[in-house]
Amino acid sequence: MSGMESRDGRIGSGHSGMRPSGTFDGVGASARTVCPEHPPGPSARTVCRDVASGVPSYGMRPRSVIDYALARRATLADLHAGRVSTADVCDAHPYLLRAARYHGEPTTRRCPVCRCHDPLTGVTYIYGDELGVSSGRVRATRELPSLAQRFGELRVYVVEVCTSCGWNHLTTSFVIGTGQSRGRRNTRRRAAEE
Repeated sequence: MSGMESRDGRIGSGHSGMRPSGTFDGVGASARTVCPEHPPGPSARTVCRDVASGVPSYGMRPRSVIDYALARRATLADLHAGRVSTADVCDAHPYLLRAARYHGEPTTRRCPVCRCHDPLTGVTYIYGDELGVSSGRVRATRELPSLAQRFGELRVYVVEVCTSCGWNHLTTSFVIGTGQSRGRRNTRRRAAEE
């Protein structure tokens, strides 16, 4: 578990709770669906959903996919049963709200708490040692295929955020990259250490 996520999959939340609903490591038969709208061919960057995880594949093969749908469902059940308050679940950090407003991507889902007419916003964070100081920044999903080709291993976290009420929950996390480590990128740092 990274410093980004808590036990229940929420970002920056003290709400104790559930484990992720399941994992998929991509081993075995190909789980990528053949999208009828995007047949296989020269357009390798089509956005199709991975059958096992529901993660957009973006022309790459995500590994170690964790879907937090059960943890999300348990949090909402606790809210509707009165075990937690709205203030406990609508506790988005101001930086997360700012990232959602200026860098997030709208989704098709509505907020399960306030049910406002604005769609939830997806915020994608990317972490990796090879990124250096860029690790932990918000990235657009269209950047994922090029990052997956350039770096060995990057951990991607997708958070849904309601900018109206502050609801936020980690929806999925997965690993992308070539699978090969590239060594150190900063030669000045290596020279200073020697």
